[in-house]
Amino acid sequence: MNDFSPRRVLPPDGTAEPPRRLPRGGLFGVLDVGSTKIACLIGRAESDGALRVIGFGWQKGRGVRGGGVTDLTDAEKAIRAAVGQAEDMADTSLRAVTANLSCGQPESRLFNVQWPVGGRAVSAEDVQRVVYEARARALSEGRETIHALPLSFAVDDTADVADPRGLHCETLTARLHIVDAATSALRNFGVCLARADLDITGLVSAPLAAGLSVLVEDERVLGATVVDMGGGTTGMAVFGEGQILHTAMLPVGGLHVTNDLARLLSTPVAHAERLKTLYGNAESSPDDEREMLPVPLVGEEEHQIARVPRAMVVSIIRPRLEETFEMVRERLQATGLSRVAGTRVVLTGGASQLAGAREMAARILGKQIRIGRPHGLRGLPEAASGPAFATAAGLLAWAAGAGQTMQDIDLTPEASRGVVGRIIDFFRQRV
Repeated sequence: MNDFSPRRVLPPDGTAEPPRRLPRGGLFGVLDVGSTKIACLIGRAESDGALRVIGFGWQKGRGVRGGGVTDLTDAEKAIRAAVGQAEDMADTSLRAVTANLSCGQPESRLFNVQWPVGGRAVSAEDVQRVVYEARARALSEGRETIHALPLSFAVDDTADVADPRGLHCETLTARLHIVDAATSALRNFGVCLARADLDITGLVSAPLAAGLSVLVEDERVLGATVVDMGGGTTGMAVFGEGQILHTAMLPVGGLHVTNDLARLLSTPVAHAERLKTLYGNAESSPDDEREMLPVPLVGEEEHQIARVPRAMVVSIIRPRLEETFEMVRERLQATGLSRVAGTRVVLTGGASQLAGAREMAARILGKQIRIGRPHGLRGLPEAASGPAFATAAGLLAWAAGAGQTMQDIDLTPEASRGVVGRIIDFFRQRV
């Protein structure tokens, strides 16, 4: 009796299909180090592939400004406290974390690389070589490559190939997204984590992580821009065709609004933050002139309180928010990706919660706007479910494999396995 059931056979050259991508197992620890807060999440992949948060901790940001470390001791203490809270909740101990990249003026570029294959089947080594070549082309003095992400491949004249392995061609062409940052800032960040007894398993561009957390699949495919409005910086990430196409960090954030209020109203920074949170708005209303707000003055006795109309607070907040969204618009236009980015912008980050920010963004950017919150994580505490924790949630998704292509190939050359890792090894022997 003949058996006509289909049988799996290898191609003539003996290559097999690449393995399917599965969520990584084990526990993942991630650390979001920002100017206003430092957050730690610990999670694990469950049997159905979903991610569950089992530990959470956060502290007010100290020793960090604009994403960069400014005080090693203060930053170390805040990191230790946040990690300790998460460890206690998860009943485990972290030795390594995936951390966000906000420091070092990150830059994002796209590269097209061609590699001769000579008519044979493309191998994993060929994929590695085109990525190494892109890294070599992107190399510049004083900067370190953080991401070298393959976006798509072409085998000869056949474009939009997701995975070229096993396909025959004369020339393999790859389109890659490179993100790099200043080595000195990464060195300071690495030293800070080493002092907190933490290794770094990976660095992830903060706006990329935020996008993994807040975008739905259709937005990644059809095109969307994520604007992550943090305390010291505003990150932006352009997604299209299911890929991250551009990232940028803008040197303005919610702390700049707070400082504007403190300076122009002569009030303590803590009260300026309270004014912004309780009464702040990016858009004016008819009642603003009539509503009077108490404003304690710097250096005066506690009973010395001025009263200012809410309209004054709004008039201070509005220019800074307008500046932020105008910078986003200009950067988006400069990338040449406006068409691919589609018509949607997702605002996230703590500063996106300021009243009127959504309406102002829609007017200045001329796009559909929504507020993005973390999704897709089980067990995420309510305290970490808002826009302020989008980056931390996205870091956890990345650590489990989300957003990464060809996870079964090591695309990091041994010679550049990470300046941060080398720095941590150095300091572990001496600190």
